[in-house]
This record gives sequence, structure tokens and C-alpha cells, in this order.
Amino acid sequence: MRFPKRLQPLIDDGLIDEVLRQLMSGKEATVYVVRCGDEIRCAKIYKEAHNRSFKKAVQYQEGRKGRNSRRSRAMEKGSKFGRDQQEQAWQNTEVDALYRLANAGVRVPKPYGCFDGVLLMELITDDEGQVAPRLNDVDMTAELAAEDHATLMKYVMRMLCAGLVHGDLSEFNVLVDDYGPVIIDLPQVVDAAANNNAFTMLERDVNNMTTYYGQFAPELLGSKYAKEMWSLYEEGGLHPDVELTGLFEESMEAADVDLVMQEIKAAFAEEQERLERIREG
Repeated sequence: MRFPKRLQPLIDDGLIDEVLRQLMSGKEATVYVVRCGDEIRCAKIYKEAHNRSFKKAVQYQEGRKGRNSRRSRAMEKGSKFGRDQQEQAWQNTEVDALYRLANAGVRVPKPYGCFDGVLLMELITDDEGQVAPRLNDVDMTAELAAEDHATLMKYVMRMLCAGLVHGDLSEFNVLVDDYGPVIIDLPQVVDAAANNNAFTMLERDVNNMTTYYGQFAPELLGSKYAKEMWSLYEEGGLHPDVELTGLFEESMEAADVDLVMQEIKAAFAEEQERLERIREG
């Protein structure tokens, strides 16, 4: 079959033995099913920046650190070298995230390396060897929806423990095999500590998944997992084995403006007295 020229170097180097078929084409990449020796894997070919339709990429890249100052300066200036480095950083982010999340106990495809803009990784299949469907193509009982939702909330929480937020999580970025959900598509993952939009993205990820599973199990719709996770994260109480409840009681206490103003005036008066004593002394 015909296949993109960007796969040829991997074939020449023996990393891929045969290109079997195209699996999908998305907003930032096209994925092919390939044979590597006796294993069937997938090759994700990243689209170049001008061909990607991923919105608000700058928002996702906030807080990402370059490995050296020359690269960082070039990326900021937008030079050709900088654009190349930015593309490499975009691709390497997903590879790094896959390794980090697998170590954190999150189900993600196993990566085998990124080679000139081609990510070679595990193909998620069912027990019969068929490609696992996306979540949006799966019907389920209320019981299974509640079970898989709880699993995904645990994965999102473990991602946050690892300092990461998916940033684009939805029923289109989750596969379902015989063992449950698998999270995919991570080039836009954000640094929870360094990105000012991290909580907003976390809340959107959680709400997307809750809304989807809520179609089958409506009792999930009132849960507040994102706020619960983030509160624990900010307090330093989040760890991979935390038992989430989905409950979160938001503070309803309004600030006592009069009391705050009184404290400010008292502090000002005290400072004035101190300055007066200095002048008199």
C-alpha cells in the first residue's frame, strides 16, 4: 500500500517491517497500523504546525521549559530554528507524558520512541485483536458507566499527582478495551504547577467525562471531582492512593469588607505612629 514518505526512514532502519493501513486522521496527527517483527503497533505521524488545527496551542504551551537558553530564545523569537525546536518540543511532550503516566499508574499506550516526528507506540486492541473503539462509540449500562467513570477520575487524579493535566480529555481521546478505559492523545498536556490555565483545563476534562458517562448514569452529574482534586493538590494532600468522593463543599462565607477595612486602617495608623516616634526621637 501507499504510505507517507515520513515512514520510510523507520522502514529503512528496521523499526517498521510493514505498513498495514491508515487507522485515523485527526487534528494534530495521522495514525497508521504497522507491523514491527511479530507485533502490531501504531505509528503516529505528527502534522506540521501550519497543518494542525489544534486551537489555542500557546495556552497549552505556557510553563513548558526549554532544555537550554539558546532554544528558549529561538522559540520566543519565532526563528526557523525556534519553530523546529517548538515542533520537537510538542512531539516530545507526548512521549515524555506517556512514560511518566505509565509509571504513575495511568493506562496509556506504551511508547517505543519518537523518530523525526513519528511516534511509535502500542496499538490498543480487544482480546480478539481488533482495534479498541473510542469511548464515543461504546454503549454501556449504568453500572459499567459508573465503574469506568470512577476509573477515569482515578487516572485524572494520578495525572495531577504526576504534575500533569491532559487539557483535551473527552470521549474522543479515550479508548475502551476489555480491561476498561485507556487515555490517548497527549501532545497538549500541561504542567499543573506552571500553567495558569491548569485548573480550568482540569475542570473541563473532568466535566467532559462526567457529562458523557452521565448519559448512562445520571447520578454522576452532580459530582465535583475537579474541585475536590484541585483542593487536595493545592493543600499538598493529593497522592495516588487517595479515595476520591466526588464531593466538595465550597465556602459560602463572603468576605467581611468592613472588618478588612478596619484592619487596614489600624495597620496604617500603627505605621504612622511608628514614623512619628522615629521623627521625634
